[in-house]
Amino acid sequence: MRVYLIAGEPSGDKLGGALMEGLKQLNPNVQFQGVGGPLMEAQGMTSLFPMEELSVMGLAEVLPKLRGLFRRRDETVEDIIGSGADVVVTIDSPDFCLRVLRKLRALSAVPTVHYVAPSVWAWRPKRTERMKGIVDHVMALLPFEPPYMERAGLACDFVGHPVVAEPLADFSDAKAFRDTYGLGDAPVVLALPGSRRGEVTRLADIFGESLHKLAAKRPDIRVVVPAAGSVAALVQQQTKGWAGQPVILDPRGMNPEVALAEKRAAFAAADLALAASGTVSLELAANTVPMVIAYDMNWFSRKMIRAMLQIDTVTLVNLVSETRTIPEFLGDDCKPDDIARALLTTLTPGPERAAQAAAAEITMERLGRGDEPPGLRAAKVVTRVAGFDA
Repeated sequence: MRVYLIAGEPSGDKLGGALMEGLKQLNPNVQFQGVGGPLMEAQGMTSLFPMEELSVMGLAEVLPKLRGLFRRRDETVEDIIGSGADVVVTIDSPDFCLRVLRKLRALSAVPTVHYVAPSVWAWRPKRTERMKGIVDHVMALLPFEPPYMERAGLACDFVGHPVVAEPLADFSDAKAFRDTYGLGDAPVVLALPGSRRGEVTRLADIFGESLHKLAAKRPDIRVVVPAAGSVAALVQQQTKGWAGQPVILDPRGMNPEVALAEKRAAFAAADLALAASGTVSLELAANTVPMVIAYDMNWFSRKMIRAMLQIDTVTLVNLVSETRTIPEFLGDDCKPDDIARALLTTLTPGPERAAQAAAAEITMERLGRGDEPPGLRAAKVVTRVAGFDA
């Protein structure tokens, strides 16, 4: 079986890597081609071009790069056709992937699967219209998503979220991490300003000032910043002068598994996290790390998205657990004074921390913890859509 995969950002690369592992388990002779990052390449795929070229988010951010993205779209379609793929799997990054699939469908009838249902429950509900006729099947990460897809006439399976299959570091790993970086018994605050350059650039000063204000009340805190490889140099630069003697975890030049183990140990050692909005909230919940979510974007994107937003929270833990226990500060509300107050409250033992722990447990259960690994569940769907026996 020949599978063509496209991922455009680190979260998609993680999904793709687990899917590829599942496909190899079902069919050891499977062949891969496409666009992806280090985790997908570790499973045996050489990326057509650097995945980071597709890691663009926000309406204003995309516009200057449209010409290059269209060129990459055309190259990708040509590569798919030349690959003789039995199935094409696009992973998240809908603005790029759906353009690829639309052009591809005009030239080929190869079956298509889109992995990660668009968040039509949050904003832009008509996005499902863009998928009709070009996407044959959707794989959803969240349990409440299939009905939205099916109402739009799209076949959809909930395959579980990959966060539930990831191994967790234990107490000994956490202690070793603290010993390695001289953290002692200090309260450890994770700072996670995102994996895209635009996110880090916009959020670094806000995060830094928020941590400075927290440190004024809790001078004993230590800050750890697990950086994505694509923005590690920028993170090093932007965090200079932060409070809490920041420890930057830079995965560049490290074996991917070693880097991942260090990140897991950091999560196990953490007492609190300040994080950008995104799937990282689920990673924190898996490790039962209390958190505060903060996110901002440029003025134009902020106004456009606020006008289209249909929900009162964007934090996935809040949505899946059907609670509002995770404090979030978005757009105009992303202000250091308010963020710092929430950090201090969340760091202090009390009902807020207990509520977050309960919400984390509910979230992991609903996302499939204890069931068959999501990568294998997704692989069975892809194999079926491709016309091979699962």
